[in-house]
This record gives sequence, C-alpha cells and structure tokens, in this order.
Amino acid sequence: MKAFFAWLRRLKDWVEAFARKPGAGWALFLIAFTESSFFPIPPDVLLIALAIAVPKRAFFYALVCSFGSVLGGMFGYFIGLELYEVVGSRIITLYGLEQQYLAVKSLYENNAFSTIAIAGFTPIPYKVFTIAAGAFQVPFDTLVLASSISRPARFFLVAGLFYYFGPKIKPYIDKYFEILTLIFGVLLVAGFILIKYLA
Repeated sequence: MKAFFAWLRRLKDWVEAFARKPGAGWALFLIAFTESSFFPIPPDVLLIALAIAVPKRAFFYALVCSFGSVLGGMFGYFIGLELYEVVGSRIITLYGLEQQYLAVKSLYENNAFSTIAIAGFTPIPYKVFTIAAGAFQVPFDTLVLASSISRPARFFLVAGLFYYFGPKIKPYIDKYFEILTLIFGVLLVAGFILIKYLA
C-alpha cells in the first residue's frame, strides 16, 4: 500500500509540475483528454495547481479542461466502439475496473444519458463510461451532450472553489494526500451507488 501511495504522489507531483512551465494550458488540455480515455490521474490535479498559481485565469483553465475532457470522451467512445478487444479491454483491466465496467452496462440499459451525466460530475474514472459507451453502442450524441453538461459543471466548480479558497487549503492536500486518496476511493464507491439509484 505504501508503494502505491508513493507512486500516486510521484504522479501527482509530476502533473502539478506542469503548472510551473510554459504551455501549462496545453498540458491541462492533454491530461484532460487522455484521462477520459486511458490516463489514471484526473485533470483536477493540474487544474487546482493552476487555479492556485494563477487565480485570475482559473475559469479559463476550467474551460480548457472541459474541452479536453469532452473531446477525450469522444476518443474513449471510439476505443470502445472500434478497438475494445485490442485496446479498451486492456485499459479496463490495467486499472482493475472490470466490475465497474460490467455494472455500467446495466446502468446504460436503464438510462444512458443520466448515467453519463452523473458519472461526469463524480470522481468515478470517466474512461470507464466513455469506453463502455462505445462498446455498448450508446448513441454518440447522448455521450457528447451528457459530457458537455457534466464535465464543465465539475471543472468550473473545482476552479471556483480553488479560486477563492485554494491557497489556504493546498498545504493540507499535500500533507494529508494518503488520507484524501482513501476518501477518494470511498467516493468512487458512493458515486456508483448514486448513479445506480438516480440513473
């Protein structure tokens, strides 16, 4: 477990390092894009770092993050639709998301739009839903519309919170990273339960 936390912390630090480099906006776009299809760290990490470092551009970065995430979701959809056996299944297995993937199928059968919209706002790995949307042939416009609503809602909320309160709470995030990671895991489970009852 310690090795896992150490790996996550190194990856978090690597992502945050982009906030101090030129072209941070492009890095945010790329991370948001890839996280919706295969990258493990959510773009919120860099978005938070940028909102704290350059508060006056926090909402611009939220917009960049939103565009990247929605477009990345489209790519995830393509992976599920055309490349699931070759690529998509390996991504799901790599992150140990097999059970979640199977659960998403029944959720999509009930209400695909609500499932995607709720998932896009929660900390659940969005790649599970984008890849599954393609694999289970959810209408493409359903994915795009739901993503276009939920992803900006999430990222603008994050940008707003850290625009106003970020500098005060950032030290606590760094200090209690392991505890927050466990809380994040609990939220993942809670997110699936929420989707099950609301979708």
